[in-house]
Amino acid sequence: MTVRFLRIASLLAVAAFAATATTSSAGVPVPTGLHGFLLRTDEPKTDAFRRTPSFAWNPVPGAKTYQFQLATSSTFRDNGILYSDSTLKSPVAAPTLTLPWITGSPHALYARVRGVLDSTTSPWSEPFGFDVTPPPPPTPLPSYPGVLRWTPVPGADAYEVWLLDANKSLYVRTNVADEREFYTLHTTNQWIGNARWRVRAVRGDQFKQRINGLPVAQRAAWSPIYNSTNPAATNGQLQLLGTVSDVFSNGSMSSPAHQTMPAFMWSGNQDQSGKAWELFRVEIFTDKQCLNRVYTSAVVGSPSWAPRLNGPLALPRDNPSLAAARAGYLGDGKEASSYTYDGMKLDPAEQQPQATPTTVVPGDVPAFPGTTPAGTPTDPSSGSGSSSAPSSAISVSGNLGPPISLWDVDWPRAGYYWTVLPVEPVGAGAAGTTVAAPGAPKATATVPVLDTKGFRIGDTVTIGFAPTTESGTIVGISSGALTLTTPLGSAHSVGEPVVRAGGSILYVDTELAEDVCAAGRIQRFGMESEPSLTSAQAPFATGLSSTGRLTSALGTSSFYGQPLIAWTPAFSADIYQVQYSKTKYPFKAEIDPRSRVKGFLTFSTSDVLPLAPGTWWYRVRGIDYNLPTGVQQMSWSEPEKLVVSPPKFKLASTAPKRKFKIVP
Repeated sequence: MTVRFLRIASLLAVAAFAATATTSSAGVPVPTGLHGFLLRTDEPKTDAFRRTPSFAWNPVPGAKTYQFQLATSSTFRDNGILYSDSTLKSPVAAPTLTLPWITGSPHALYARVRGVLDSTTSPWSEPFGFDVTPPPPPTPLPSYPGVLRWTPVPGADAYEVWLLDANKSLYVRTNVADEREFYTLHTTNQWIGNARWRVRAVRGDQFKQRINGLPVAQRAAWSPIYNSTNPAATNGQLQLLGTVSDVFSNGSMSSPAHQTMPAFMWSGNQDQSGKAWELFRVEIFTDKQCLNRVYTSAVVGSPSWAPRLNGPLALPRDNPSLAAARAGYLGDGKEASSYTYDGMKLDPAEQQPQATPTTVVPGDVPAFPGTTPAGTPTDPSSGSGSSSAPSSAISVSGNLGPPISLWDVDWPRAGYYWTVLPVEPVGAGAAGTTVAAPGAPKATATVPVLDTKGFRIGDTVTIGFAPTTESGTIVGISSGALTLTTPLGSAHSVGEPVVRAGGSILYVDTELAEDVCAAGRIQRFGMESEPSLTSAQAPFATGLSSTGRLTSALGTSSFYGQPLIAWTPAFSADIYQVQYSKTKYPFKAEIDPRSRVKGFLTFSTSDVLPLAPGTWWYRVRGIDYNLPTGVQQMSWSEPEKLVVSPPKFKLASTAPKRKFKIVP
């Protein structure tokens, strides 16, 4: 008996030793408190999110790193795993992927985590079940004649608008769309009185981050059918009404700036001479004399214009097409050649090629292609936009649309100036004039004419009566004269015809912008891109306190280890740039060890910063792919302070020695 009990006691002692000396997870605490959040860990708990959330959990004592996973199965079957990260050094995770809109009973998505210690690994945590639900459809906002307007959706990259009566869809970046299809070349109440429409939000997709390749829908639910009613088209002198996006501006100093491109609105249809027109174009300038043009709209027949991603209307190019367009809705396409009143060619923003997207961290000073900022040192770590820093690059594909956004200004001290000009379809038939005094002598290349309207450089003209009729190509147009490529072979008297050969329609302004601006048909507006919100009373930051407790910046003045930061989506932002510095001013961005340049780019709205102990400042800004190439950076957020502290260690007392008693 005694021997038997001794043997059992020895086995128990060996078992107790083995439990502490092997790599088994027995005895290691399981991570607890795993949950999702959008901005801070202490926000009200929820298990339903509109976009990919961040995650946090209570720390595991002794854990060096954590492994975190997302899956469509609560048992985490291999083919259901969407995301896995085993490099986390703090009890927080910011998954870099787009999650599908997915719901279950009770849940369809699951997260789990485990701690990795020096010689063992903890058991997996209990799965945290959650769902990702689409945003509610936009709802209509009060609007103006010829304008559709709706509530913005946070995080939306664009909107698809379905015009039911015109049987077409269009895409916009902002929360407004003009009704050009209904007004262009027909303005009776039959065409413009009612417009039925639906709208839905569109988002981007980080496909490559989903391990199992689960598809993600990029279009949210359609809204109900909305009905927009318009009053009868107005006659009278053209008058500018204002600009509207999520806010309205009449150009006054007290008006707000727009964070996205607005709709431009006017009333009337007559030029300064009182002549009525049916087509119009918005032109935008940086000066009140309306000389430095920076933006040209598409030609529309509506009393409003707002930029689109899918291009202008396919305007008629000849008389038969022009007649046919009056009996139907125009589709999308390319505008025919457009010109100012004095013959300068115009290039509407909506039909320009897409800008090159920013895929590497921009340099310290933004630069349009072909320009070099004066005094800028060559520093590959600054992120020059070249391929010299491949580790910082992200991948972007698909049609991003033309550069239809405008640069920021210091509103209201500075701003843009806009006007609207009538547009005439010119040249479907043979346009002409006559030779003016004193006539055109033989061997001259310059022909004086009574009127140059309707003629364009490159046109072929026929001059004179038979038998001295001759042709030439226009190479220059001045006030009262046409210049030809070759000298005349005969003299031509006053009154002889000068006829332009028939050809495609040109869309020509009927007035000079500088003239109508000087006469008062001009208005200001401001553009200020939305900075991401990075704090509310305290930074949106989550991590370990210096005493080892999971907390947010509301509950601590410093963090131990790598904190997670979050920010709100910004209007028009496709991706985000994040930087951190050891000083608030001057803000000197540090090299990020992951990108190896000053900061990094991300599609997400949260990230775990790789910060060493010390005092830090971080900032975030959006990148708008519909700004011109090289200058797609939006406004920086205000720098936020983070303090990262070393841990406070406490020595544990050694366990008392155990005494064993042999039972006889």
